Amino acid sequence: MSYKVFVDGQNGTTGLRIHEYLSRRDDIEIINIQEDLRKDLDEKVRKIDEADVSILCLPDAAADETANAAPSDAKIIDTSTAHRTQDGWVYGLPELCEGQRELIAGSARVANPGCHATGFILLVRPLIDAGIISADYPLSAFTVTGYSGGGKKMIANHEKDGRDSFLTSPGQYALGQQHKHIPEMVKMTGIAEPPVFSPIVGDFYAGMVVTVPLHKSALAKAASLSDIKEVYKEHYDGEKLIRIMDDVPDDGFIHGDILAGSNIAEIFVTGNDDRPLLVSRFDNLGKGASGAAVQNMNIMLGIEETKGLI
Repeated sequence: MSYKVFVDGQNGTTGLRIHEYLSRRDDIEIINIQEDLRKDLDEKVRKIDEADVSILCLPDAAADETANAAPSDAKIIDTSTAHRTQDGWVYGLPELCEGQRELIAGSARVANPGCHATGFILLVRPLIDAGIISADYPLSAFTVTGYSGGGKKMIANHEKDGRDSFLTSPGQYALGQQHKHIPEMVKMTGIAEPPVFSPIVGDFYAGMVVTVPLHKSALAKAASLSDIKEVYKEHYDGEKLIRIMDDVPDDGFIHGDILAGSNIAEIFVTGNDDRPLLVSRFDNLGKGASGAAVQNMNIMLGIEETKGLI
């Protein structure tokens, strides 16, 4: 059986990767739009109406406008920030909790998670559900991400001849604690307050490491590293795209770009029993964006959800 898919904004970083995934499949027909009509709302709505699923890879305002103009029963996946915490949209992280996959399968509106949020939620939500972290525990997190997460402008700045020399070093940003992924990080974990969040861009194209440090004395109940790891193993049992790692790499480093090009997310439990460090590693363009959109598309179409991804 063949399905029609319209990718609105396929020339952006996320859209290009989605188009690459879909173009390799014989069960997907990609619906294209003329270049001179790609911002024509009426034409876009016609394409959405024709498609079995449409994936919006647009800025927030354009995604909101397009989704509002589309038929209410048209299946849409939005990769922007616009709808991730909005009523009427299902959060597109199938591994979030029991029943989330079914919600995605039955919804016409699915909001694709943000990359930083994906890594944070995968680490925190199982521990909240298990009572190891209380909802009012003051969390913090930092991430190291490849520069592709910043879109075309950041990619161009890093890859141009004669680039600024400081781009060889990591750069911390969102210094005002207003990063656009924070609202979904709060809502989808159930924590009471936003985490202190420090994202850092590195001089590599793709990949991401998210770290959540904890302190034993502030946990809701005593838990060793082994206890935490068992919670993850139970929560993610049977998940094909989540791996709970038994040990840190032999060299003692968790490098950010190891999973570039992959749709797998790895979870490490390290540190020590007094000061646990929770770490997730994945591709910010894979499980953190385009791969997640294809996973959600597969679920919405009733296809095996990892098809074309592993």
